[in-house]
Amino acid sequence: MRTLINVFFVLFLSFSYAQELPPIINYTPKMYNADNQNWMISQSDDAYMYVANNQGLLEFNGAQWKLYKSPNETIMRSVKVIGDRVYTGCYMNFGYWERNAAGTLKYTSLSDALKLEMKEDEQFWEIIQLDKWVLFQSLDRIYIYHTEDNSLKIINADNIITKLYKIQEELFFQVLGEGLYSIENGNKVLVSDNAILRNNRIVGLFPKGEQKIIITRNSGWFTFDKDGLTALQLPYQAQYNQKSIYTSMQLSDGSYVLGTIAKGIFFITEEGELRYHIDQEKGLGDNTALSLFEDVDGNLWAGLDNGINCINTKEPFKYYADQTGRLGTIYASIIHDGYVYLGTNQGLFYKSAESTNDFTFIEGTKGQVWCLRVIDAQLFCGHDTGTFLIEKGTQQRIANVQGTWDVKKIPEKSNKIIQGNYDGLYVLAKENDTWKLDYKLKGFDISSKHFEWVHSTKILMNHEYKGVYELTLDEDYREVTAFTKNATIKKSANTSLVAFDGNIYQANKNGIFVYDAASENFQKDSILSTIFEKDYYTSGKLIVDDVGYLWAFTNNYINYVTKEKLNGDFKVQRIAIPQSLRNEMKGYENISHISGKTYLLGTSNGYITIDLAAMDSKEYQIKINSVTNRTLTGNIREIALQAEDQEFKAKENFLAFMYSIPAYNKYEVSEYSYQLEGLYDAWSDWSTASEISFENLPHGSYEFKVKARINNIVTPNTATYQFTINRPWYLSNVALAVYAILAILIFTAINSFYKRYYKRQRERLLEKKTRELALKELEAQKEIIQLKNTQLNNDIESKNRELAIATMNMIKKNETLNSIKQELQKQKTETQDVKPVIRLIDKNINNAEDWKFFEEAFNHADKDFFKKVKELHPQLTANDLRLCAYLRLNLSSKEIAPLLNISVRSVEIKRYRLRKKISLAREINLNDYFLNL
Repeated sequence: MRTLINVFFVLFLSFSYAQELPPIINYTPKMYNADNQNWMISQSDDAYMYVANNQGLLEFNGAQWKLYKSPNETIMRSVKVIGDRVYTGCYMNFGYWERNAAGTLKYTSLSDALKLEMKEDEQFWEIIQLDKWVLFQSLDRIYIYHTEDNSLKIINADNIITKLYKIQEELFFQVLGEGLYSIENGNKVLVSDNAILRNNRIVGLFPKGEQKIIITRNSGWFTFDKDGLTALQLPYQAQYNQKSIYTSMQLSDGSYVLGTIAKGIFFITEEGELRYHIDQEKGLGDNTALSLFEDVDGNLWAGLDNGINCINTKEPFKYYADQTGRLGTIYASIIHDGYVYLGTNQGLFYKSAESTNDFTFIEGTKGQVWCLRVIDAQLFCGHDTGTFLIEKGTQQRIANVQGTWDVKKIPEKSNKIIQGNYDGLYVLAKENDTWKLDYKLKGFDISSKHFEWVHSTKILMNHEYKGVYELTLDEDYREVTAFTKNATIKKSANTSLVAFDGNIYQANKNGIFVYDAASENFQKDSILSTIFEKDYYTSGKLIVDDVGYLWAFTNNYINYVTKEKLNGDFKVQRIAIPQSLRNEMKGYENISHISGKTYLLGTSNGYITIDLAAMDSKEYQIKINSVTNRTLTGNIREIALQAEDQEFKAKENFLAFMYSIPAYNKYEVSEYSYQLEGLYDAWSDWSTASEISFENLPHGSYEFKVKARINNIVTPNTATYQFTINRPWYLSNVALAVYAILAILIFTAINSFYKRYYKRQRERLLEKKTRELALKELEAQKEIIQLKNTQLNNDIESKNRELAIATMNMIKKNETLNSIKQELQKQKTETQDVKPVIRLIDKNINNAEDWKFFEEAFNHADKDFFKKVKELHPQLTANDLRLCAYLRLNLSSKEIAPLLNISVRSVEIKRYRLRKKISLAREINLNDYFLNL
């Protein structure tokens, strides 16, 4: 038995290393709001991450990214956190950042303070600490800065310095064309001028016992000791002809990581074996790695040519990504006889557990796989097209009935099994070591997705849309003699039914219920139902593995149930993998036991392996990162974090808090809960939001508290911030004194008022009589005014009639004269004596007396019109004003033409010119304009 377990363990390790990769968190430039390229990464004592980005210094606290622009707006090439300082180097400048009272980083330039004369276009690519010294390396020099006395020493190089390395307490650097140097007593000392070290760029220098490991960009690995340089051939190099290594590092476990140009990241074991190769196809954000860094939790951070990735190498999770979509969504999985089987919506796939090859499709199984069950050492596959018997990658269809949901043994019948299908229950029989479909159970035609045996002749069947049915079978298992719907359970979406620990459980959105065979009722299990009570319900799918664990799935967690060793009570444990990352089909979640404490969780684009033995609950410290205040005018200012009791003015009653825990694992969900004492007595609901703001806070004293939890483990500390909002001016002591004085004055005034009240009563009687007389007089005056207004209106109407008559007479007269003129002009060739008559007609048409009469009548009817027009448009001529008067009367061009003794076409031209003079918009009608003036 132990040998068999060891074999399975070795097989799984091989399978794991060949296929599964650690989780990767991909931070895109859009997420951190800066440029693509990231040149160096470091971490502070409080676990905050710092990245040298093209645009400046990036800070990440686990929840929020913040960019600090480069001091001279150039590319930041290097960063190193040393104590409370964040040292950075960029183009022609290096220095450090320190936090102010509000928690914001402020920059101090050492190169400016020391008044250094740098070489042309010098950039700083590496920062290293050694005791009290900080070394800044450019391609031309190494600046050695003493942090206590601010002294500086410079090491010059004639050629390019590729990189500065620190091995234990020794410092090394390579100069191209010269070789490998060390720094001793502040001076450079040539260690080796071997041709390989002179001509090949070194990208890694690491200790290994008495030797040193040297990795070059294109020429491979070497060992270096007192005997010189020796080429090193590692096992992984037989598969990969390694070229274009840009950066490398040695992890805390002694293994190595290589960041390449265009080929991704390679993880190499201490023995030289390939552990992982991760590139863009396998989830890496970009194939070119510019920088590598291992944080305190063992996560590998990669600064890429396009983004930042955090690879959770120490997490108990590994994932297999089906990048091409060949596998499809996984609905079932199992390891059987040394093979891994995956049942998906594309069919059944398999591979040997010890193989490094990809999964192979089992021919004849194309379509939806619903279940994989091992019964008496044989593997059955429930499929959309029927039931298959699977053996070492081959299939045999044993039931050609559409839609096999599940397959189970029949109690005390070793040669028969029962399966649930789309249209009821079927029995398969084994004859001569061959399984075949025997018959369908009569009397029940409902889809049987989840079913369990209560006893030898009774089955509970769960239908997620209809509820739970209780089926009674005859003793020969040929017919369902009776079935009823259980009334004690409510139906809901994504429900399921499972046998666990000797009982049958049904899960729905209302909880998890256990079936009582004696009363034939379902009763809510108080312990198991906490699974849904402590997180959002997404699916009632329950799974029992071959170890005996019960698995359930909620929005933010995978839950598994074990039993307490001392009292046998259920114990619910949670694994923080949110549904958004699991990405499985709701209601069709699947998890299977592989070996030991390792499980395989199927997803819609591959699967995740979970090692329960490696689950480690880490305690995090929550911290308030910033407090900002906003006034009603929109001004925002940062507030000191260390103040014991910060005071704010009444109008500064808008406060925002940002907080976080430095958790960088992909499958860990950070949740926060806050309380504002003085306003809310209760803690808020748990939320993933890492900031909160309070608007229009009333005056008073407050204490803001916030705590966090990961994987249901609450942080041991609670971050707090105390502050006071002062009373507004109208509630100040001075204002209250003023209010008291005003109250006294008001009381005195009221008393005086009552004294004068009765005196005024007497005066009011006299005033009343006076008002009555005045009212009568006003009424009389009103009648007089009405009579005058009536007379005035009559006069206006009379003037308007006169104006209309005069206008019409002028039009008729001019039309008649024009007609006579036209007739005379026709006779012009015959008689030459008509010219005096025509001149006489023109004179009468253009008679100034007519216009004078019209103008006088018009002014009587509309006396302010010409005044308004001249005020608005002083540039208008007398003829223009004449046209305006006609337009005021709403005359058409045809009616105006005889008045002006011109053609209709000429009137249109005059109208157009008038519109231009007064700059009238095209969409405004000219007549309407003067009518409304």
